[in-house]
Amino acid sequence: MEENKKLAIVEDTVKYCLFLIPDEPRDPEKHKEILQKYIERIMIQFAPVLVPYIWQNQSFNLKYKPGKRDVPAHMFGVTKFGDNIEDEWFIVYVVKQITKEFPELVARIEDNDGEFLLIEAADFLPKWLDPDNSTNRVFFHHGELCIIPAPRKPGAASWLPTTPPTIPQALNIISTHSEKILASESIRAAVNRRIRGYPEKIQASLHQAHCFLPAGIVAVLKQRPRLVAAGVQAFYLRDPVDLRACRIFKIFLPETRIMTSVTFTKCLYAQLVQQRFVPDRRSGYKLPPPSHPQYRAHELGMKLAHGFEILCSKCSPHFSDSKKSLMTNSPLWAGFLESLKKNDYFKGLIEGSAQYQERLEMAKNYFQFSVNQPESSLAMSPGEEILTLLQTIPFDIEELKKEEANLPPEDDDQWLDLSPHQLDQLLQEAAGKKEPEPISKGEKENYDLTQVSESMRAFISKVSTHKGAELPREPSEAPITFDADSFLNYFDKILGPRPHESDSDDLDEDDFECLESDDDLDLETQEPGEEASVKGTLDDLQSYMAQMDQELAHTSVGKSFTTQKQMEALSQTTNNNSDEEDSGAGESIMTPVDVDLNLVSNILESYSSQAGLAGPASNLLQSMGVQLPDNTDHRPTTPKSENHWKVPTRNNVMYRLWERSC
Repeated sequence: MEENKKLAIVEDTVKYCLFLIPDEPRDPEKHKEILQKYIERIMIQFAPVLVPYIWQNQSFNLKYKPGKRDVPAHMFGVTKFGDNIEDEWFIVYVVKQITKEFPELVARIEDNDGEFLLIEAADFLPKWLDPDNSTNRVFFHHGELCIIPAPRKPGAASWLPTTPPTIPQALNIISTHSEKILASESIRAAVNRRIRGYPEKIQASLHQAHCFLPAGIVAVLKQRPRLVAAGVQAFYLRDPVDLRACRIFKIFLPETRIMTSVTFTKCLYAQLVQQRFVPDRRSGYKLPPPSHPQYRAHELGMKLAHGFEILCSKCSPHFSDSKKSLMTNSPLWAGFLESLKKNDYFKGLIEGSAQYQERLEMAKNYFQFSVNQPESSLAMSPGEEILTLLQTIPFDIEELKKEEANLPPEDDDQWLDLSPHQLDQLLQEAAGKKEPEPISKGEKENYDLTQVSESMRAFISKVSTHKGAELPREPSEAPITFDADSFLNYFDKILGPRPHESDSDDLDEDDFECLESDDDLDLETQEPGEEASVKGTLDDLQSYMAQMDQELAHTSVGKSFTTQKQMEALSQTTNNNSDEEDSGAGESIMTPVDVDLNLVSNILESYSSQAGLAGPASNLLQSMGVQLPDNTDHRPTTPKSENHWKVPTRNNVMYRLWERSC
């Protein structure tokens, strides 16, 4: 059932719910009235932050949702954020602040990916928590992230259900044990890092650019700055049918164009700039040469004009705005406007001034679409809203042209060009890591490659399942302790209760020493039969591995690995005669392989073959906190016909590192 609910969420859409606690039986009508009052209070209190925000598709909104089955009545909202993921995280910030300002409210938020807050903090989640049991466990309360835990043992905590809780159970746990369900500091830090900087961050996400636009669009954007998003989206998602309306413009004529300043979000600006588009010759929109100093402004204006023309072309020519009024005559409007004045929304502007009227129009727009929401049948489409504004607001083209001389400067759009270093820095910040200091020349010469072998040993010693392998969070993290019972259980399932052979070929001598240690197996505490079974299993494994070693030693696979005897010869000369290697193969058949040396040399060769790009070697090592110096040898890599396991050449940094590790 829950799986069907997740599938029902539209792509790139975030859903949020606000519940009132304690969850007590209430009269449905009275409960509805209480929740609707909360909606008004929330939307009014957060209006100063929400009013000027430019949304990619849909704005933050709250509606009353009646109770159904085991879900009590609550406040509910859905926002399609589209390509701008920042809209989703801004909503996370708003929801978090709502629970901080209204402690009696509990919030739950998810998107089409499910519990995306847990995805953000995936590196720090407890092992028991996975997508299968995370339903109804993650909430915001008192402005903090809470995760309802699962009992470690049945009956360990009577207040914790053994299965994922229902919404009423979760609300009861939050109201009675709020101090016990607070998410760990690392999880909260991961989420807080993602929303750090709001609300000041909103201004940093905007981009001002000059556009050569028809006067009608300039007048509309002065009244409704948020409609720039609808215009960009209409152009960005256009199809051949939409472009038919742009062969000959009927509403936004090119002859009325003037220079103006338009505020975009960075996402909208990037969408508009990056698309190449040549207008129809019949449209009248001609562009100057690319070398022209105002070419970018003409190009942006042309694209935006096409978007607005497409929006208006989708409206019925006989649409009536009688039922689609601005609704400022609602009884809620007077209280909403008074609350805005108390919260200093107008910033001391003189009533009736141009700037006051501009902010008032923004407030009316916000009130219409967020506070006093119309039914879907009465809601205006962006195109209908544009046409209504063109019919109701007077504008003088000559007056608008006079403003061209006083336009604010454009913002620099160098942020569109991202260097590899900046990309690495962004990825490090997204992962919550500090950018590693560049390795100096002296450090390159003295680089300790034991970090590579130790990190790989720590990685191999971790548990891996069908869900993937675990990475050690620190390079120096100690291997996990060996669980003999789990080890034998796995072998019982695979080989049967009394195995005579093993199919594993991944154990070496160190592993056998670990398995035979008294600390790990504690054979003294086992029954005689169990002790004999364990020893028999280990003997079978050792015998099986020894036979494999003998068979592989005569093959090209066995000769491809460097042994300890071969290493002694390599330390004296780097060029071995192939005949000598063949003759010496019989002597070193059972000579132990130098595991660390083979590991390091193969990783270095893989790292070198990446040629500075991302690859398996660098990705794996960086995930474990190991940073290798750059390879200064730019010669062609070894041909495929040659041995793939050759050590690095002497004339590069990698060879010196490899030689030092030997």
